[in-house]
This record gives sequence, structure tokens and C-alpha cells, in this order.
Amino acid sequence: MNERLAAIEKVIAQGPYADTWESLANYRVPEWYRDAKFGIFIHWGVYSVPAFDNEWYPRNMYMPGSKAYEHHIATYGNHKDFGYKDFIPLFKAEKFDLQAWAGLFERAGAKYVVPVAEHHDGFQMYRSDISHFNAYEMGPHRDTLGELKAACEARGLTIGCSSHRIEHWFFMGHGRDFDSDIHEPLQKGDLYWPAMPEGNFDDLFSEPAPTDEFMEDWLERTCELIDRYRPRVLYFDWWIEHAAAKPWIRKLAAYYYNRAAEWGMEVVINYKHDAYLFGCAVPDVERGQFADVKPYFWQTDTAVALNSWCHTEGNEYREASDLVRDLVDIVSKNGCLLLNIGPRADGTIPEEDAAILEKIGGWMRHSGEAIYGARPWRKYGEGPTQIAEARFTDGIKKDFTSADIRFTTSKGAVYAIVLKASADGKYLIRSLGEQDPGKPTNFHGIVRGVTALETGAQVPFTRDGEGLRLEYRTDTDMPVAFRIDVD
Repeated sequence: MNERLAAIEKVIAQGPYADTWESLANYRVPEWYRDAKFGIFIHWGVYSVPAFDNEWYPRNMYMPGSKAYEHHIATYGNHKDFGYKDFIPLFKAEKFDLQAWAGLFERAGAKYVVPVAEHHDGFQMYRSDISHFNAYEMGPHRDTLGELKAACEARGLTIGCSSHRIEHWFFMGHGRDFDSDIHEPLQKGDLYWPAMPEGNFDDLFSEPAPTDEFMEDWLERTCELIDRYRPRVLYFDWWIEHAAAKPWIRKLAAYYYNRAAEWGMEVVINYKHDAYLFGCAVPDVERGQFADVKPYFWQTDTAVALNSWCHTEGNEYREASDLVRDLVDIVSKNGCLLLNIGPRADGTIPEEDAAILEKIGGWMRHSGEAIYGARPWRKYGEGPTQIAEARFTDGIKKDFTSADIRFTTSKGAVYAIVLKASADGKYLIRSLGEQDPGKPTNFHGIVRGVTALETGAQVPFTRDGEGLRLEYRTDTDMPVAFRIDVD
């Protein structure tokens, strides 16, 4: 056992958490995270240089017949002469202004920030002692993660990071199928290592399975991130659910939770599918959400662009209003939203990404009290529009109406958030109708007053057995939030 692994085992042995599901089940989701509700995800790396297709360009450029492969040959030439590694010197981040980034995230209303520390391509966006292929020694020659952490924390934002390292097992493997710059000998620590054949992504026992040597490297890299940057959120992409990874993700969780206990921190692991045993970490739904409220806390991660997580030329952007509607729906169902942007290779945030964040921030400044620190009400909402409960549903247009309403509760008030403004300024909130024997689900309390958070104006209301009736006119394309003061 090498020195790094021995140190990891020592932390696991001496802390309150052991690397067993039974022990890890004692984990509790921190209140700061449940209160935060909205975070920023950042996909930025060497793949931002070609800015073509999406962040899987480093894999797809080595797949004959793919549009990335054809684009690469037409733009950069033969793979043997110009491979993925040759983009690194072009990744200069010469306009990377971390104060501008942190300021934008603060204005957007985000409470936590999760930059990608290492994507599937194997290039580390931080200073590392494990591989020379990192942003501190190559490309920008800056510790981008460390610098961003300092800038965000100075503004009161919580910093996390994500690791997509495990997919690197197969990510560059197609480059071995023809005469490219990916060839033997590949050694541990190289950018392309191990470049193994790609199996079935959905098969938990796919072959070739990650080896102990690769998983040891994965564990060492992730623990280095924890020790050097002390992230309060550690996000994992899919595929850590592979059978070969199970013992290693248990070790990682025990190490992280023990370090957090040692440092007096409360931390979060995000995972997809059923990689972690339920209750040991926080489940994440990629580009989708749940149809109903959940008794456990969860997260959605999605992006401002539908076609890519990183910056590409010609990104297809979502409307800020649609993203706020998703945020409201998710929070009403006991979740939070991690929203991704994709900076350019030079370090600038595209105008489209920034405009979306600014508009979200404008809404959060007047209506955020219905979101931050909120908890689910007795029901998540009402209305005719159904939510598809599946991954990759964020591209499906949701035709919300003024009858689609979501509820939260916070600081003694109930919040009713109408997902689309009414054309005539009239609203009927059925769940807050007066109690009667025929409608036992109605609210049996007293409504003292209604405030429109957009303007702070008191809203005229009446109440009968059918519902709470409001009159409030607005021309906004964003959700309309009302604070209902009740006894």
C-alpha cells in the first residue's frame, strides 16, 4: 500500500464513519444545503477550445463517422498529428476574471457553486500532485478551482466541486482503434491513461471493469480534492454505480464525512441512479425532476443550454422564465437546483449565459423569500400540467397555465407561486379554499393577508369553498409569487 492510500485508510479508521453502508446511513443532509436551494454548476475545460458538439468532444473526436471526428479532421487535421492533448496549449483562460464570475453568481441569487474539477477528459482544473496534466502546470497555468473558491467564499457563496474521473476509464479508448496519438505505452498519470474499451454504460457489470489500480488512482485524486480545497459539496457524475466501484465509493464517503467532522463542516455528496445506498448521500436527477413531493431531499442538475454542458458555438438556450419555473417546482417538492453554465476557453462567460443568470437573479431578489430556507407545504401544488418524471426531460416544453401553482412554507407563512401570470389578473388557489365537509383537503386556517412579492403590494382577496381568489395584474413572463399570511 502506498503512502497516500495508507493515509486515507487511517482517516477512515479513526473517524466516526466506517466504509460500510450501515455506518454511512448515519449521514444527515445539512440544513445549510436544504436552505440554499439554488447553485451554479460550471463545465469549463480543454473541451471548451474546440467549442464543438459538446463536452464529449474528446471522446467523439476519436470515433470515425461521428460529426466531431469529421469536424476535427476538417479543422485541425489528422488525429496522429493533432490530438486532444494539443488543445491544452490553446486553453489559455487569458480573460478569466474570477471576481466577475463570483459577482455574477451572487447577483444570480446562487448560494453554492460547483465547478467541474476533472471531467471525463482527464484534465484537472486545479493544482495536483498526482498528474502533471492540470491547469496549474499547463494551459492557463492557474489554480482555477482554488482561485474561484477564494473569490466565491469572499462573497458568502459556498464552494463545491465535481469529479467525473471514473468515466475516464473508457473515455479516450476509441483512439486506440486507429492510427491516432493515443497509443502504447500509456502510463498512470498520463492524460490518456488508461483508454480502455468502452462497454455498455447501463450494465453494472460491464467489461472490462475498472481495475483496482485505476480505482486507487480515482480515490487518491478525489481525496486530494477534499484535502486541498475542502469542498462542501462533492458531485459525482453517473457510472460510479458500476459494481467495481462500490467498495471505493464507500471508502470515499467515509473519508469525506470523517474529514468534514474533523474540520467542523457539514458536507454533501451528490450521486445519480442508485450508486450510493439510499440515505447515505443526496440523490441527483440529471436534466429532469420528480412528479411529486419527496420525503427526502434531492437535487436536479440541468444547464442553460439544451444541447451541451460546455460552451459550443451555436448553443440552444433555455428561457430564464422556464428555468425559474423548474426551480419553483423542484423546491416545492423538497429539492434544489444546480444550474450549469459553460464559459469560453478564454475564461469569459458567454453573454447568453450571463443574461439568463441576471434575469433569474432579478426574480430571486424580490421573490426569493418563497425559495430560500423554504420547506414543502402540506401539498406541493395544484393545476392541470403534469411533470414527466424521467431524466433528460428539460427539453420538453411545459405548457403551464395560471392554474398551475406551487406551494412552499417558510417563517410562518405559506407561499403560493403561480407558474404563469394570468392574462386577466385573476387567480383561484383551490387548495386554500374554506373548509367544508365536501372538500376535507382545503386549508382550515385563517387567511390574514396576501402580498405580491414582485411589488410588495397587498393583494385583494376573497375566500369561499372553491378557493382563495386573488386579483393582481402584472405583465411579467416569470412566475408570480404570493405570500399568504395565515393563522
